[in-house]
Amino acid sequence: MSTRILFYVQHLMGVGHVFRAMRIVRALTAAGHHVDLVYGGEPVPNFDPGGAKVHFLPPLRAGTETFNALEDASGNVVTEAYKSHRRDLLLDLFETGGHDAIITEAFPFGRRQMRFELDPLLQAAKNRKLPPVIIASVRDILQENRKPGRDLETVATLKTHFGHVLVHGDPNMVSLAATFPLFDEIAQMVRYTGIVAPPAPERTGARGEFDVVVSVGGGALGRDLLFAAIKAKPISCLADSRWCIVTGINFAADDYRQLESMVGSEIALRRFLPDLCKTLAGARLSVSRCGYNTAADIFSSGCRAVVVPLSNGTETEQIRRAEIMHQKGLAVRLDPELQTPEHVASAIDEAMANKKRDRMRLDLSGAETMARMVTEILADRR
Repeated sequence: MSTRILFYVQHLMGVGHVFRAMRIVRALTAAGHHVDLVYGGEPVPNFDPGGAKVHFLPPLRAGTETFNALEDASGNVVTEAYKSHRRDLLLDLFETGGHDAIITEAFPFGRRQMRFELDPLLQAAKNRKLPPVIIASVRDILQENRKPGRDLETVATLKTHFGHVLVHGDPNMVSLAATFPLFDEIAQMVRYTGIVAPPAPERTGARGEFDVVVSVGGGALGRDLLFAAIKAKPISCLADSRWCIVTGINFAADDYRQLESMVGSEIALRRFLPDLCKTLAGARLSVSRCGYNTAADIFSSGCRAVVVPLSNGTETEQIRRAEIMHQKGLAVRLDPELQTPEHVASAIDEAMANKKRDRMRLDLSGAETMARMVTEILADRR
């Protein structure tokens, strides 16, 4: 008899959480688990959860003016009634699903805004005669500017409701302790899955469609890098190469039209690439932000890289990841304050002059290892 898992994912701004969760869910279903994927954000392209059953909650996103002010898909600040409706849908699914496990993506390390529905779900699970196993699924690097008391709150929630914390990283690259000061309080709950990365593309040696791929994740905060990269092309060592600019699905329409007016026939402009990793495998260089999924694509593809971490006054995760990648020789890091054509061109020249590093020493088996760990956890429960 297959086990039933309720997997909860909510994206508020970027879409990286969704694609990481999607890879994990596909691995769980391939391992024989029945997965109810609860999806609380707006739809994204190429969303393919494999054999999981998807349950769409009324969508929420971060407020355009204030991050914690949740909005619906039309940009309206959500009402208490809207949130109560989501909560009731989630609880109804749990009450009728007979789930053996609940997996929360990011929570309680993040997604604190969703406590209005997750706290009732966890309490309902705790009240069940045979409670399901509760597992936190979390990336390896957390935001480091959390308000005082948040880490204590996270530990309290974990100790009250959760049995396991599965960290999607390679501890030889970075430990959760580096960005979670109270790690020792939860160390006995933590296991590392490895990095959740796509399978390494077959390396045929053939030249790919593009030599240089410039990408900015979802694109909401990618304007400066894209415009600087286009102007950097003619003054870089890859001036005569084939470039592709990937804006992301959340890139502003007015900025996209301006980019269209700037690129010539030697630069392709795309909103989205269905398989960034495969494209990078045939490229000579990636120029990008430094989110979790983009880094995973870089690692798996083996492509040289320049990373320019997102810095908006509150973001720390990408800055930390870029520093680690630079220190370990996995990428050239460009300070986000230096997003000028001249500095981007200089970083490109440095990356191309550096010796290409073997990234396959990293553990990139995160999705498959996560599925194996969950299978073992549920087998021990029986």
